[in-house]
Amino acid sequence: MADERQAGAAGDLVPAGPGVRRPIAILVVEDHRLVREGTAELLERDPGLTVVGQAASAEQALHLIGTLNPDVALVDVELPGMNGIALAREIAARSATTRVLVLSAYDDYAYVIGALEAGVAGYLLKTASGRELVDAVRTAAGGALVLDESISRRLTRRWRSGLDSAAVPLTARESEVLALIAQGMSNKQIAGTLALGLRTVESHVSSVLGKLGLGSRTEAALYAVSHRLTQPQARGKPG
Repeated sequence: MADERQAGAAGDLVPAGPGVRRPIAILVVEDHRLVREGTAELLERDPGLTVVGQAASAEQALHLIGTLNPDVALVDVELPGMNGIALAREIAARSATTRVLVLSAYDDYAYVIGALEAGVAGYLLKTASGRELVDAVRTAAGGALVLDESISRRLTRRWRSGLDSAAVPLTARESEVLALIAQGMSNKQIAGTLALGLRTVESHVSSVLGKLGLGSRTEAALYAVSHRLTQPQARGKPG
């Protein structure tokens, strides 16, 4: 069983019980066999990762999610039948522990937004290197949002040329809230983390969106990732 396997680099492992750590379990979902098997082989080279299953369609993936319960599902956007974004939404509804990392040939803003609104943990382009793929899998498994570097650069340029010029600076508390949004936390989770009331958090979220000229939490998460604002800063210290 994958849950019982051990590996040498503890920093690349995930908890599997008291005092026990195991490799990050991955399901590769890709309809092109050569690409699927090549991706699986690349990931298996890292001792902190293990590919527990492969699927050529969304239907196969959903079956394997239920039986294998992987930490990360690496999902192509273009799949026969249900596409990768719809699959990500279905996985999010069925599994609270499997994080979906999209691997796509498309870098359109609409695709990225659609994927994040479906609940994915990250969006990576197929032009990424093997090292970038491995790092993205680790980041997604760790609970943080990961975005392809080229998409992040484009978004940063977009906001600097438009939204940033008119944006009102965020307060320290608003910056904390923004960072936690980027980590995928709900308002309730943010309230618990920061020891705030739910309505107070809702007010901070609204303020963040208004100040930055953003239309949704998804855009706020993208803004935070592209500006490298995903870690809450210590209160009282300059940003």
